[in-house]
Amino acid sequence: MLLISCPNCGPRDETEFHYGGQAHVAYPESPNDLTDREWAEYLFYRENTKGTFAERWVHSTGCRQWFNMLRDTVSYEIHSIYGMGQPRPDIKVPGQSSQTDKPGEFTQTGEFGQTEPGLAPGAPTTGVPISGSTAPTSSEGV
Repeated sequence: MLLISCPNCGPRDETEFHYGGQAHVAYPESPNDLTDREWAEYLFYRENTKGTFAERWVHSTGCRQWFNMLRDTVSYEIHSIYGMGQPRPDIKVPGQSSQTDKPGEFTQTGEFGQTEPGLAPGAPTTGVPISGSTAPTSSEGV
């Protein structure tokens, strides 16, 4: 069980909170102008980071306020809690490459076991609209 420190109420048990998905995902400026493909990419494509990840949480049984949290997805260690609208803190986590903290990037293992930063093939980059995705178009039989 996690002990989450609500910025408004203080430390509380994780059962009082609900996960709200990846933090810092900007809402499209003109959602009516997006194609179905671009809208689907905004709604469904998210990072699947192994390591430090920025998340949104809501204190649903307390103050009902939203906040952001930097949490390690492997160890569940909470590195930072900060308010909505505040920039993501620049936290250096020992043993973790700063490359994995950048949105849309991950670290992959090369042919000989070395680690290399890179962008996942077909992965969306930050922001909408997104081009160059490998998602099929409507003419390809979605």
